[in-house]
Amino acid sequence: MKILGISGTIVGSKTKITVEKVLEDVKEIDSNIEVELLDLKKYDLQFCDGRDPKTYMGDTKKVIDIVSSADSYIIGTPIFHGTMPGTLKNLFDLIPVEVMNNKVIGFVAVGGNYQHYLMIENQLKPIAGYFKSFVAPNYVFVHNDNFQDNKIVSNDILEEIARLSKEVVMMQKVITK
Repeated sequence: MKILGISGTIVGSKTKITVEKVLEDVKEIDSNIEVELLDLKKYDLQFCDGRDPKTYMGDTKKVIDIVSSADSYIIGTPIFHGTMPGTLKNLFDLIPVEVMNNKVIGFVAVGGNYQHYLMIENQLKPIAGYFKSFVAPNYVFVHNDNFQDNKIVSNDILEEIARLSKEVVMMQKVITK
C-alpha cells in the first residue's frame, strides 16, 4: 500500500510540515506502508488546458504519474481568501477522474482564520466526491497559531493528526481486502 501526501502549494512551509506529520504517523501505525511526499513547490506544472492528460510532458507528466501510482492520499492545502490555492486546483484539473476512483483521501488544511475549516467541507469534499473517492470522516484544520518555530505545538492538533492517520490506513486496508 502506498499513501501519497500532497502539499498543494508553492508558498510557505506549514502545509508541507502538516502533511509530513500525517505521513510520519502513518509509518508509526504500519511500517510496511510506503509513504511519499509530493511537494508541488518542487515541480513546474503546466496549467490544465483540457487536453488528454497522457499528452503532458516534463514535470506535469511526472506529477500525474506520481498521483496515479498511489493507493490513497493525504491532501494538504493552505487556505487563501477562503479557498484552496490555484496550484492545488490545477492539480485536480490535471488528474484523470479514474485515478482517484475508490481510493481514500484524508484532508489537512492550514489557515489564519478559524472559520476557514469550512473550506474542507464546502470545496474539498465535493471534489473528492467528483473523483468517486472515499473521504476519511475526520480532517485536520491547523491554525497558524498552532505552529511555533515551524513545528506543530498543539497537542489537540497532534491528536487529530494521529486520528486521521489511523482512519486513512484502516479505510484503505478495508478497501483493498
